[in-house]
Order: sequence, then C-alpha cells, then structure tokens
Amino acid sequence: MKVTILFGSKSDTEIMQKAASVLKEFGVDYASYVISAHRAGEVLAETVAAEEKAGTEVFIAGAGLAAALPGVVASMTTLPVIGVPLDGGKVGGIDSLLSIVQMPKQIPVATVGLDNAANAGYLACEILSIKYPELKAKLVAFRKKLQDDVRAELNPRVLG
Repeated sequence: MKVTILFGSKSDTEIMQKAASVLKEFGVDYASYVISAHRAGEVLAETVAAEEKAGTEVFIAGAGLAAALPGVVASMTTLPVIGVPLDGGKVGGIDSLLSIVQMPKQIPVATVGLDNAANAGYLACEILSIKYPELKAKLVAFRKKLQDDVRAELNPRVLG
C-alpha cells in the first residue's frame, strides 16, 4: 500500500509534511515530490506514471493560487486524487480551494480543507482501508481512541 504526495513548491513542505506524518502513523508507505504542474508538466507526467508502476494507489496533491496540480494529476491517472488547497497569499487560499473543488465533471478530485494536509492523509488511509483489512483495523482503533479520549475528559460541571 502506497501513497504519492505531490506539491508545487518547496515552501509548501511544512504543510504537506502533515500528510506524510499521518501516513507514517498508520504504516502506509509514501513517496513525495516537489513538481510544479505549470513549470514541469512533462516531469509531472513521468513521475505520475512511474509512481503508478511502483504501486501507488492514491495521490495527494497540494497546491496554492491557481492550484492546477491536483486536477492535472487527476487527468493523468484513474487512481484517486486528494487535493489540498494551500494558502497562496492574497485571497487567503480561497482561489486554490475553488480551483480544486470546482473540477469539471468526469475528472474528480477529492478536496480537503485549506492547508489541511493531515486530513488528506487520513482520507488516503480510509480509501486504502477498503482493500487492506489491517489498515481498517488501525483506523477503527484510532477512532475508538478518539471516543475514549473524549469520554475521559467529560466533566458535567465545565461551566460551573
């Protein structure tokens, strides 16, 4: 089981690292690349094809501003693509969110919240868990722990 993480700029490394951290937590192999869809389209196509051959089953693509990367990746593969809209500056990431979420029909990209690469990692794990029962078991245990943590913190007198 493998995920490939792509993002368009080195400046996005800190945010996209959050997806990698989730994948590591669940024992999912991954590869990551910084490739601009606009500046290096041929390199991107070669990388997507090579990663498919290497066993990638889900792509995570983070991009800001015009945010073409997730859609371009989706045009190159029939594997699931999860887009992470990144805050590129002037309009607070709304441009990248709309660019990713408004993909034309027939070439979908799943989209998580602004700068929420961690959720992309969790979604990739959920997608993979359909095929891998051991990953599903880890997700079930993780969700149970979330519930247990909330129960442990319950205090009926929070507001005094």
